[in-house]
Amino acid sequence: MPELPDITIYIEALETRILDQILEAVRIVSPFLLRTATPPISAASGKKVLQLRRLGKRICIGLEDDLWLVLHLMIAGRLDWRPLSGTARRPKISPPRGLAAFDFPNGSLLWTEAGSQKRASLHVVQGEDGLGSLDPGGLEVLDASIDRFAATLVSANHTLKRALTDPRLFSGIGNAYSDEILWEAKLSPLALTQKLSDPEIKRLFEAVRSSLIRWTERLRAESALKFPKKVTAFREGMAVHGRYRQPCPRCGSKVQRIRYASNETNYCATCQTAGKLLADRALSRLLKEDWPRSLDELELLTSKPK
Repeated sequence: MPELPDITIYIEALETRILDQILEAVRIVSPFLLRTATPPISAASGKKVLQLRRLGKRICIGLEDDLWLVLHLMIAGRLDWRPLSGTARRPKISPPRGLAAFDFPNGSLLWTEAGSQKRASLHVVQGEDGLGSLDPGGLEVLDASIDRFAATLVSANHTLKRALTDPRLFSGIGNAYSDEILWEAKLSPLALTQKLSDPEIKRLFEAVRSSLIRWTERLRAESALKFPKKVTAFREGMAVHGRYRQPCPRCGSKVQRIRYASNETNYCATCQTAGKLLADRALSRLLKEDWPRSLDELELLTSKPK
């Protein structure tokens, strides 16, 4: 799912293309996309784009008459810009991947979603109250003090992984960047928030800020003036996310993982858990007492002759 750095770059790319442009038409082909009936989507046509805003992991397009289009890409949703020149025809929307197109005088914004599970959503809302109804309320860490961050973090006793990715606690952080943040902070994803020391909270706060800022700047440099094409949760240069069994860039130990549902958490046992392996729910249930407790045990297990 696109997270804060990715959404920020999307918005910056959109600002140079659709700000002050008239939204001529919205073409929706997916019956699952539009989640609101009032105001009607037809009310958006013919209105000028006045501003763009990020709301958690959502992209908000502000139109005249205080009307807002709120795009939630979810896991597999992606945007693409197709410039319009001369007598060129509007690009077609090709289902099942194609969801919608937003047509402007200078081009069209296409919205696609890979896979069979259609989770992306479009809301049409009126004013700040309408936007507020979609806001999970998470703290904007890049705008917050360490005191506010700490208060939010320890407001409930969750694991760090759950806390960082809870949109009601922190805004814009998901599975990918939480892995990178925890690696940078040298903290276990299963550490409990209310058991952290003040130095650990400070380290986490600094890691959140530095990771999100660094990756936003990196993605900005990669896209330059082009519309972002390679929006993915697995990026070259990430320390641990998506790098299972590859060497940790800090200590060289193999990156480990915890798998659950359709996601996984990646971490370095040497850097983050004092060498202890965190139980993978599926494998630990299968192996029970044979589950290795440390990197050394794991190495012995995987190096046994067959």
